Amino acid sequence: MRTFVLKRILQALPILFGISVISFAIIQLPPGDYLTTYVNNLRSQGDMISDEQVKALEEQYGLDRPVYVQYWKWITNFVRGEMGQSFYWNKPVRSLIGERIALSMAVSVLALILTYAIAIPIGLFSATRQYTLTDNIFTVLAFIGVGLPSFLVALVLMYFGNRYLGLGAGGLFSVEYLDAPWSLGRVWDLLKHMLLPALIIGISGTAGTIRVMRATTLDELSRPYVEAARARGLRELTAVLRYPVRVALNPIMSTIGWQLPALVSGETLVSMVLGLPTCGPLLYTALITQDMFLAASFIMILSTLTVIGTLLSDILLAWIDPRIRFGGIQ
Repeated sequence: MRTFVLKRILQALPILFGISVISFAIIQLPPGDYLTTYVNNLRSQGDMISDEQVKALEEQYGLDRPVYVQYWKWITNFVRGEMGQSFYWNKPVRSLIGERIALSMAVSVLALILTYAIAIPIGLFSATRQYTLTDNIFTVLAFIGVGLPSFLVALVLMYFGNRYLGLGAGGLFSVEYLDAPWSLGRVWDLLKHMLLPALIIGISGTAGTIRVMRATTLDELSRPYVEAARARGLRELTAVLRYPVRVALNPIMSTIGWQLPALVSGETLVSMVLGLPTCGPLLYTALITQDMFLAASFIMILSTLTVIGTLLSDILLAWIDPRIRFGGIQ
């Protein structure tokens, strides 16, 4: 297993390097840059700015240099932990991301836990009671959950949470804790406000995971090895949990690499509707304003999370399914 993990880490390094080059190049594709947008906005408001001032700003921001020079400056700083300066916010990218990444991770991890804690038992329950009334109800609810837009669910749950549960209408803190130092009271206030956005972000994933868990479990329940387990006198629950469920979890575990960065991005629309200080709205602003260092740093962080999530998926699969271990993952 150690050899496998080390090999995957070494394979990830050139992948991340390629992603950094491609993502930085794509950010440069739209015409103009941050300074172009900034100058046009000033001129549209009637402010006069000369060409000499524009050239001075280009030199100040380093936008007069070739793209490959700008990339090399950014990637070398990124490796050292310094991600450059945000043009739009006029603050270090590291401090901007640091303010939000912890909150994004907290909401994302809670959303992932809620997704699996709800979806796996329901999918298993529906599979073992196929075509019953309960199975049909869960199936209908799962299809509704997949089809509903997340921002609409956010608006509805925000209304009911505020009116009937006493939760805030948005954000992750009450007014009195917005700028307060960290304390037990502020942590408790954060936990109370985290439940609603985590539930909203996890709903679509929960609905899809229910369908996957149900389908894969049904497929395994018809296998000969399950009949053999029953013939040996194992209880139905033991026979189902010991064998089919472990195999049915394979496709769910294999998608952690996709879900982790998607959750950390904060479901941008949901975060904007709820007013969450997470990564999603900040990344959206960076892309709209062509704030290339901030946008590129976010993309690199999400790409790194994808690689880490894929590695975790492979390790979990090797642990859950002995066939994968015997197939060469040691």
